[in-house]
Amino acid sequence: MDETRRTALNAWLSQAAGAAVEIGGASLLSGGAIQQNWALSVTRGGGAEEWVLRTDNAATLAVSLSRSEEYALLRAVFAAGVTVPEPLFCCDDATIIGAPFFVMRRVAGTATAFRLAKQAAAMGGNAELVRHAGREMARIHSIAPPRGDLAFLGTPPADAGIEFIRAMRERLDAAGTPRPVLEWGLSALERNLLPPLPPVLCHNDFRTGNLMVQGHAITAVLDWEFAAWGDPHADLGWLCAPCWRFGNLALEAGGLGPRAPLLEGYGPGADPARLPFWELAGTIRWAVIAADQGARHLSGQERGLELALTAHIIPELELDILRQVEALGAGSA
Repeated sequence: MDETRRTALNAWLSQAAGAAVEIGGASLLSGGAIQQNWALSVTRGGGAEEWVLRTDNAATLAVSLSRSEEYALLRAVFAAGVTVPEPLFCCDDATIIGAPFFVMRRVAGTATAFRLAKQAAAMGGNAELVRHAGREMARIHSIAPPRGDLAFLGTPPADAGIEFIRAMRERLDAAGTPRPVLEWGLSALERNLLPPLPPVLCHNDFRTGNLMVQGHAITAVLDWEFAAWGDPHADLGWLCAPCWRFGNLALEAGGLGPRAPLLEGYGPGADPARLPFWELAGTIRWAVIAADQGARHLSGQERGLELALTAHIIPELELDILRQVEALGAGSA
């Protein structure tokens, strides 16, 4: 962050906070292929505070919410008791630092997925942490439409499964690259559609890497840019999809622990019979996102090693899809 933007940000924050704010340090945090996160060390009214500023990268995904919408979501889930950083300020004026942004409190913990997976494997699984994840998901899913403050999420789908299949096919068609295995997976979902459930708020990226963790507890659920109305099992299936186990295949809940304590923490609203459908859906969705990430790099709009390498995981995801289709057809998880 150059000095001009830092000065403008300092002035804006002071006005928003209603007190003199002085930025003592600003450093770009790791991660965030789609958004940038900056750690800010500030003084406000003479007291030291640690904040995080979240803003857009040069190129974003069309399915990603805006920063003001993500901020509104953060306010809603914070009020519902979900463990998230406290949202502080939001700025839609792109002239301050070059893009809209919002500011939240910084929380302690680590979200580095491979480290969390390694720690969980050394313990034989962190059942307590996974149980906490289930409770957090249940709190998120307690938010249901209609909600005037979340009107930007649009009309909930009548059938989340059918809508998922339609949206994925639309994105594959728009990309123009043949993906027969992904199409095969979508056809399998179509053959195994589930009865629709009343829609709830879904995080849509609830996984290891987006969970800030300390010991056996989640200190923050991060990255709300893909949230939408849907089937609550879409979140459960996403966390349990093989692609998010980071090598700990036996630890089905995000590579952190078994599936059973996740469902126990969630409570009676979780139906294990719906998980194979949504785990397959999660793998397909991640493959589509990976292809989109690679396209961002190849387009030249945003060149990046992480974006380029993400597209190279698609063959592994396709192998997972073939296995999951076979299991889904056999009626097993």
